[in-house]
Amino acid sequence: SLDHPFGTDQVGRDIFVRSIYALRTDLSLIFVAVPIAAVVGTLLGLTGVLSRRLGNASQRIFDVILGFPGLVLGITIAAILNPGWTSLVITITVLSIPGFGRIARSQLLSEQEKEYVLAVRVLGVPKWRVLTRHILPNVLEPAVVQLALAMVLGIFIEAALSLVGLGIQPPNPSIGTLLNASIRFMSVQPYYVLGPMITLLLLTLGLNLIADSLNASLEER
Repeated sequence: SLDHPFGTDQVGRDIFVRSIYALRTDLSLIFVAVPIAAVVGTLLGLTGVLSRRLGNASQRIFDVILGFPGLVLGITIAAILNPGWTSLVITITVLSIPGFGRIARSQLLSEQEKEYVLAVRVLGVPKWRVLTRHILPNVLEPAVVQLALAMVLGIFIEAALSLVGLGIQPPNPSIGTLLNASIRFMSVQPYYVLGPMITLLLLTLGLNLIADSLNASLEER
């Protein structure tokens, strides 16, 4: 009906309204976790400007995180802190760090070999000033694109962990908890899955479009 476009759940709650609240929950997660990951990952990626050893150490950290299954990491953190908002923020943050770190490190290695950077170093300009004035601005542009992509990753991490009961806990709504409930009642209420699936689709589509537009605008510059 028009009053309940996605129907109601097993206890009569409006699925459309719960999908809106689930969207708010997921946005609160990624708007906290992803900026933290961006700062930490970028700083780790730029440690190579201080010494090659630090740069190699940060690269090993990224490799370890990328080699660790995301679901296993989420289960481990949930077991330590109990499933919920905080454990999800930590999981999303940790899994998003390598993306920003690798971008920062690749940009650092590229910029360090350019003539203008070599020239200011010959003039005796301190490393921190070379980093903040000449290298960091070139790192921030691709990092902005990665920000939107990391938010998409965060949404799927929340959905996956909450789907198996290790994320947001009922009755608090999230995309994952709504998917969890919809799967259990799909045989009797197949429309139940429409709300969380449409919310997930629109959110990820919107973030991907933002990332594509940012990437296109940066390529034109």
